[in-house]
Amino acid sequence: MALLSWNEIRTRAIKFSKEWESETSEHAEAKSFWDSFFNVFGISRRRVATFEKSVKKAGGEQGFVDLFWKGILLVEHKSKGKDLEKAYTQAKDYFPGLKEAELPKYILVSDFENFVLYDLDDGGERRFKLSQFPQNIELFGFIAGYQKQEIKEQDPVNIHAAEKMGELHDKLKEIGYTGYDLEVFLVRLLFCLFADDTGIFEKNLFRDYIEEETREDGHDLGFYLAGLFE
Repeated sequence: MALLSWNEIRTRAIKFSKEWESETSEHAEAKSFWDSFFNVFGISRRRVATFEKSVKKAGGEQGFVDLFWKGILLVEHKSKGKDLEKAYTQAKDYFPGLKEAELPKYILVSDFENFVLYDLDDGGERRFKLSQFPQNIELFGFIAGYQKQEIKEQDPVNIHAAEKMGELHDKLKEIGYTGYDLEVFLVRLLFCLFADDTGIFEKNLFRDYIEEETREDGHDLGFYLAGLFE
């Protein structure tokens, strides 16, 4: 999918701000609001995020996240004039019920008129009005596809990943996979991981495929990978 230019995104953001400037009711139009919000960046909300994800809170109480993009963004939406500090607290209450890989990098709370974006990696917090959205679109580079991950050459995570690939190579070789077939398999697997991480695929598409389609014990993993590569 081609990225929209910042100029195109800003034009869409202006139109979005005008369209929603008089909305007030959380339940009546919140879903349409967020579908339109993602469309500003040329992204179909359905491809990346879901509404009303069921999550157990710390005390065991069942909760429902207003909008959830696994591993990236959690949105808590309120009617106009509601306390957004409480909305942020409510958003954090969902964290105990999420898997480690699902924990978002950002929390966004809004009441249609006001937005607060929390960057959970660096502790940053940005507040702006709906009318100021066009001037703040760069905050959402992670939606538009422009935000780059900072990967250090000696990042322990990358070293660990390389070690895991080496272990996989040795295990497959032990059970009889050698030569060209083994190398092609590993290259294909590495490409899928790279494409997941850099935006060649839709964000986390490969990871989600593995998590959602295969068994946790891994006994059918080979079958699904073979089908994917075919």
